[in-house]
Amino acid sequence: MKKTGPMTEKPFHIHGESRVSRWLITCDHATNRVPDWVNGGDLGIAAADMARHIAYDVGALGVALRLGELLGATVVQSDFSRLVIDPNRGEDDPTLLMKLYDGTIIPANRHAGVADLAQRMDALYRPYHAAVAALAARRDDTAILSVHSFTPQLRGRAPRPWHVGVLYSHLDDRLSRPLVARLRQEQDLCVGDNEPYSGHLPGDAIDRHALMLGRPNTLIEVRNDLIESEAGQTHWADRLAPICAEALVLSGL
Repeated sequence: MKKTGPMTEKPFHIHGESRVSRWLITCDHATNRVPDWVNGGDLGIAAADMARHIAYDVGALGVALRLGELLGATVVQSDFSRLVIDPNRGEDDPTLLMKLYDGTIIPANRHAGVADLAQRMDALYRPYHAAVAALAARRDDTAILSVHSFTPQLRGRAPRPWHVGVLYSHLDDRLSRPLVARLRQEQDLCVGDNEPYSGHLPGDAIDRHALMLGRPNTLIEVRNDLIESEAGQTHWADRLAPICAEALVLSGL
């Protein structure tokens, strides 16, 4: 079989490009695909690890696609594993190319050097961000909704109780604050306010495409055991869509 090269593969996909909503939905960690020009398409870790959160955000793409349908929004997704290069990190972030993640050594990255990083940035990282930038620029009032998922428990750490988390930067919480408040009205949900992580990461995707340009933004993390199945993804998207729409109205943005 003929192998594709970095100049022939498309590192992102756009869904619903003709939709007219002001929302733009991004899914930075949508797949666990390893291009075949990266170590023969194999990072050297077990298939079970490639199916874990370390390689991609389990279930996030299904949630993002359904949200796009319900909100009438364009969805843009990456199509490469975060272990190949992480599009939700700044260009100078030392974790852009992970060599160890949640207890798993990444053999194909262990000795990756400057040339490897440059190739992955030019073939994968930068084209994805160029696509996000172009889509976000179509409207003056674009609101960015970034969809992610998180593991219920990191190795050696306490279980995470949240069903869903809303992440944001202290530099702009205009949309996220009403979203957290609205989610907390749902009595059966444990909602993380900048949990399980802080939402401020200089140079990350939200910083690059929203904060630096003054665009309304928020990032939703759903616990991945809740969205492993298609049914779970549909359920959560159906639940989140009207809440996101209401939060945007409440924000006055």
